[in-house]
Formats: sequence, structure tokens, C-alpha cells
Amino acid sequence: MSSTKNATEYTGTTPPTPPSRHQDEGQTPDKQPWHKSAYVLLKQPGSALQIIIAAILAIAIGLAVTATDDDVPEAAPVILEIPGTLWLRALRATVLPLIVTAIILAVQNLKAMASGGAKLARWTIFYYVATTCLAIVHSIILVDLVWRRLMVQVDQASLEVNADDQETIDERSDTQPHDILVQVFMSFIPSNVVAAIANDELLAVLVSAVIVGCLLKGPDSSILRAVTEVDRIITIIITFLIYLAPIGVFFLILANLMTLDMATVGVNLGVLIGASIAGMTIHLFIVLPIIFFAVVRQNPYAYWAKCAPAWITAWVSASSAATLPVTIRQLNARQVPEVIVKFTAPLGALINMDGTAIYFPVVVVFLAITQGITLNAGDYTLIVLLSVLSSIATTPIPSSSLVLTVMIAGSVGIPITGMYAVVVAIDWFIDRFRTMTNVSGDLFAARILEKITGITDENTPFVGEPGTLNGTTADDNRREVVESDKRAEA
Repeated sequence: MSSTKNATEYTGTTPPTPPSRHQDEGQTPDKQPWHKSAYVLLKQPGSALQIIIAAILAIAIGLAVTATDDDVPEAAPVILEIPGTLWLRALRATVLPLIVTAIILAVQNLKAMASGGAKLARWTIFYYVATTCLAIVHSIILVDLVWRRLMVQVDQASLEVNADDQETIDERSDTQPHDILVQVFMSFIPSNVVAAIANDELLAVLVSAVIVGCLLKGPDSSILRAVTEVDRIITIIITFLIYLAPIGVFFLILANLMTLDMATVGVNLGVLIGASIAGMTIHLFIVLPIIFFAVVRQNPYAYWAKCAPAWITAWVSASSAATLPVTIRQLNARQVPEVIVKFTAPLGALINMDGTAIYFPVVVVFLAITQGITLNAGDYTLIVLLSVLSSIATTPIPSSSLVLTVMIAGSVGIPITGMYAVVVAIDWFIDRFRTMTNVSGDLFAARILEKITGITDENTPFVGEPGTLNGTTADDNRREVVESDKRAEA
């Protein structure tokens, strides 16, 4: 009777799960001790905890070496940077095919939607331009009210330019204000698609991908099936590279900090660095979180912290384009709808440059004040307009804003002297914070646009193989990262 009773109880139902070890101890599986949760995260390849620990170790070692040894061998940072550079080059190699496949699939999904596709496109462009303008406005207000008062005019010797620097300055001074407007529009349409791909003209490639995505007809297209397969292969490669992120982050940070000469950071240069980072901090931790909370009604700081691998990679690589694979992986792990991820992330990596927009007014006023030049309201207005266009025209690669800095300064009558060489010397450091701000803006934007448009994976007909953004499937990655977050929070 007993066996018959048991057989009856199990018929048509799932066998009861025996109590876990945690339940035997009076604990639930989701509430492990914090040290066990941290250990689980630490073992997970490419986890945020591994990347943070690698960054902290590299910063500590780099600063210790810089502070105690004034004569670091020139070959040391060059050799140490090799593993990080190889990792960054491999990550960068996936960007172009990732942009092409993501945009083509995203456009196909937008076409399949009844009305949400056009709404997403309109709101994405409006949001990116609006936040860029907002970043420039609060940056120039702070520069005029606070930072310019802390800058001092330098002596004549500091304004002298050596022959090599003068040649570079003359070359970059050829760019006129109207040239930047022409460059913005010309960058949309390539004269040769193959040359645009070969030369990494990402904005032209993106526009070409949009056109191809619009012209492909339905899910039965053989080209679309090929695009889907390439997308799957690329994301498997990206997943493997993300596992190696802690190693790449460690060596890149260590090599760069060993080349930092603290003695060269004078009062003016300290103000330039402080003003730039302060403006980006205000935008990242006050302006964007206010917009995020007003629209999404979630904790913006918790959301940003969970996306740590993306903005840490951005700080290390100083390239929004190289960070794009990690950005997409984190957005997908945060359960942002795939159609939004595939459309907004590549576009944001190319035109959403809030950090760069904040930096332009600071560096131009720095060049003016250190030479004893006073700017008027008309000059500031011109700086704002040119900064908006320049931030869009800036390519998502390290230190690409140096050429545009010369153009903006020249447009308001600021001569390029020896102080520009000082800006060039420290630009690599500020550029990391600019990129981190740019990528963080993309992370916030995706969730905000999801809320504004009301697009979800459930109401979006997905074209191609669903869930191929990060390795095996997006769902697997989402479950993995969400479970890791729960363990960390527990």
C-alpha cells in the first residue's frame, strides 16, 4: 500500500526536490553568507569583481612605482603593456562586424514592429543630442563661474613651441569651423563602402548597415541568415575575450600609470584635470541619474554599479568602440530588450559623446586663460555650438578630440602655443574619464529609451536567431549575471 500510495502521489507531477544543503542549515539558496557569494563571483571568469580587483592592484602598483622610482626604465611600461594591448586589439577587431550585424538585425526588427520602430529611432536621436547639449551647457557654466578663476596666466617661456610641436599645430590649424559641419555630414555617406570598412569609418559603416537592413526582405533572406550566423560567431568570440578582461585591464592600467610624471602636474594642469573630471562626475552622478530616476523610477546608482565591466573597460581602453561588445553584453544581462540594445548601443558608441562635450569648453578656456585672453559671451556661444558638432564628429578612438580642440580654439581667436603641448601630454589620462562618461551615458540611455518607447522582448517580433548577443544565448547570459547579482546583494 505504501509503494502504491507513493506511485499515485508522483503520477503526472514533478518529483519533489530534496532539501538542499542550505535548507538543511536553515538558509535559502539565495541568501548565502557574503564571503561565499564573493568567492563565487571571484571564480566567475571576467566578472565585475575580478575586473575591479585587477584595476585596484594595477593602480596601487603603478602609483607605488611612480612615487618611489623617478627613473623607470623606458622599456618596462612598453613591455608590460603588451598583454593589455593584444587584448584590446582583439576586442577592437570584433567592433566592425558587431556594428554591422547588430544594426542590420535591429533595423529588421524595427521594420517588423507596427509603430514602435519609428518611435525608438526618433527618441534615440533626440535623447542623445539633448543630453550632449545639456552636458555642454552645465560644463561651460561651471567653467565660467568656477574653474577659470582658478587658472593663472603663464610666463612667456611656457608659451614657446619647439619645431616638432609647431609642425603638428600648423597641420591641425588648417581645420576651419565650417569644415567640422562638412565633416559631420560627409561622414554619414561613404564614397567607397569597402574603403570605409578598411579604414574603420564606423559612422559611414553604420549608415550603410541601416540601408542594407531596410532593403533586406524578411526572415527568408539568405543574406539575413548569414548575418545572423556572423552575429553568433562574433558574440562567442566576445564572450571569450570578456573572460580575459581582468588580465587586459591589469596590464593596461599598470603600464599607463608607470608613465605618469607627477612632477609635471602644475597648478594649471591640475585645474584642467580637476575641472574636466568634476564636470563629468556631475553629469554622471547627478544629471543622468536624475533623468534616469524620473523616467525609469529605479535606483540609477545600483543599475550603473551592476554594469561595472562596461565602464571599467571604457576607462582602461579609452575607446567607446572597443568597449561596445562589453556594453552590449551588460545591457543584455540587465534584460534590456534586444531590439533596443542592438540599435541604441552601436549608435551611442558613435555619436553619444557627453564626456567629450564636457571637455571641449574646459580645454578651450584653459588655453585662453593661460595666455591672458578673456572670452566674451559671443565666444562662449560659438564654443557651445562647435562643441556639439565636434562631439558628434569625434571618432570613438583614443585622443581623437585633439584635432578638434585646435579648430575650436582657433575659431574664437585663441593662438595655439606651448600650452597645447601640455594638453597633449595629459590628454591620454583625461580621455579615459571622457570615455567612461560616454559609455555610462549609453548604459543609462538604453534603459530610459526602453521605458519611453514601451518596447519589450514580448511585443517585438525578433528577426533571425533570438538571443545571440553574448556567446551561447542572451537568456543564458542574463540568467548567469542576474544570479551573480543576487548572490552579491545577498
